[in-house]
Amino acid sequence: MADEPLPQYGGKTPLQLAHKPNIDWLAKYGRTGKLITVPETMNPGSEIANMAILGYDVEAIYEGRGVLEAASMGVALEPGDLALRCNIITIDNGNIKNHSAGHISTREAAELIALLNRELGSKEITFYPGVSYRHLLVMKNGNKDIDCTPPHDKPGAPFRDHFIKPLTEEADSIAKKLNDLILASQQLLDKHPVNIKREAAGKDPGNSIWLWSPGFKPVMPTLQEMLGINSAAVISAVDLIQGIGIYAGMEVITVEGATGLHDTNYEGKAEAAVNALKNKDFVYLHVEASDEAGHEGDAELKTKTIEYLDERVVKYIIEETHKMGEDVAIAVLPDHPTPCATKIHTREAVPFLIYKPGMEPDCVEVFDEFSTLKGSYGLLTNGQFIRTFLGK
Repeated sequence: MADEPLPQYGGKTPLQLAHKPNIDWLAKYGRTGKLITVPETMNPGSEIANMAILGYDVEAIYEGRGVLEAASMGVALEPGDLALRCNIITIDNGNIKNHSAGHISTREAAELIALLNRELGSKEITFYPGVSYRHLLVMKNGNKDIDCTPPHDKPGAPFRDHFIKPLTEEADSIAKKLNDLILASQQLLDKHPVNIKREAAGKDPGNSIWLWSPGFKPVMPTLQEMLGINSAAVISAVDLIQGIGIYAGMEVITVEGATGLHDTNYEGKAEAAVNALKNKDFVYLHVEASDEAGHEGDAELKTKTIEYLDERVVKYIIEETHKMGEDVAIAVLPDHPTPCATKIHTREAVPFLIYKPGMEPDCVEVFDEFSTLKGSYGLLTNGQFIRTFLGK
């Protein structure tokens, strides 16, 4: 939900525009600061940012987004299995129109992935269906020495300019196979009934796959091993975040109606988080809606998603945790900025707040990208946030 000043809104960000009395209350009676979630050496992906928030040394253990989603989907990876995120995207006149095929439905996407698996799958290649536009490809005996571009980083760009490139001679054949799969998918999907119906309804077709974020099964310590958290849960509509939770030793709690978009079940997520706190030491609640609004460049919608978060999630959590028999610490923060002006992730430091009942607050009274520059925590990085939150 972090952003940059928008000239059309008087130089304010969506966080500054949003009416968010509950988040601001936490900021007023808590402490704030800024947090660097993405190392300079790495791409500002959600997987990297969320792992960093949880305290992981991402430069040491990162193996790509695909492997995390494989864990969430129950796909067991064997040695040598290369997992890649497989987006269903929209190509228009040779350009990447969007990274999500207009947020294609899970049901529609499942039909397309089933076709791809029948026609392009083999003993070496398997497609696995996920949620909405987010899917998985696993290649046996793969090589991750390839340069892949996230599709959400290149809206409007010619897709061929961002084909997969080998980083070593040994990876030449892998890059060619994957690029050939992208081209083959376009031939298969272009006139599929799902896409004919979508176009007739004025929706973007899912007429291509896009493969990126390759990796092998990672070696990650659990939160218990790393931080001494004995019991934890994760709540998210996104396979990626659920996969991080599985490797981190967290219970994955699914919420009916959680979509990853502005129409997600905010109330259900809030209730699930409070219920989980009754028998868990730590709960990680992830809401994707503001990120997707940023990718759409829709500042008005992004502002609304922040207001929904405030009124339909944060308010309930504050009220219910105050009724509990023990103190509950609450943190609120984005994982990374997704500015509406650029529609892509950036690695700028994000604002954060930490509230603990009875703590001595700092001087910050509202929560946004600029007020928190005055926060008493200053600028944190390299696992400092989670340890500060836990009081370690």
